[in-house]
Amino acid sequence: MEVRDVSRRAAEGIEIDIIVSPNSGRQGTEGTDEWRRRLIIRVRSPPSDGKANKEVEEFMKNITGCPCEIIRGHRNRQKTVMVLGDPDKIIRSLEEAQ
Repeated sequence: MEVRDVSRRAAEGIEIDIIVSPNSGRQGTEGTDEWRRRLIIRVRSPPSDGKANKEVEEFMKNITGCPCEIIRGHRNRQKTVMVLGDPDKIIRSLEEAQ
């Protein structure tokens, strides 16, 4: 499964479905969850006070070089992130990060 399989083009960029693993020993992508059809993101922060969400947004911004915002799933491990910018460039950046 590729990043294209867990994302949708939007007018202003791309929506990416992710599953977050908080309190991880490292930060980074971990491939895709084929059953849930989501990109797996590991973060070091705990899932309290929005810390893991902030780390996800910052991590995605660092990988893609584009503004990012969680638009669904703020209190859930399964989230949708909106990344503003050229969808093809964003997908390439995420595939290179895996």
